[in-house]
Amino acid sequence: MPQFIFAYHGGKTPENAEDGAAVMEAWKSWMGSMGDALVVPGNPVGLSKTVSTGGITDDGGANPLSGYSVVEASDQAAACKMATGCPMVVSGHGTVEVAELVAM
Repeated sequence: MPQFIFAYHGGKTPENAEDGAAVMEAWKSWMGSMGDALVVPGNPVGLSKTVSTGGITDDGGANPLSGYSVVEASDQAAACKMATGCPMVVSGHGTVEVAELVAM
């Protein structure tokens, strides 16, 4: 079955511990709803650097990465449907880029 990476962009830092707990519960619930299709739960990522022919910058590029996961789905449309339940998408605080992992 094809695998797809979910590249998370955006997000919002919770304002307090209660909000943080609610956000974590939303992520656990969404990830749990994917069952065995969730191959690699992934992690949030720290601040990134952008490496280009012009040098190295600390800006993270035009749309900095905030985390990732890997899922299995029958096709990209099915993977995109799974991504619509992402808490960042539901809250409007972020987006999910969905790309098929190509075997080489």
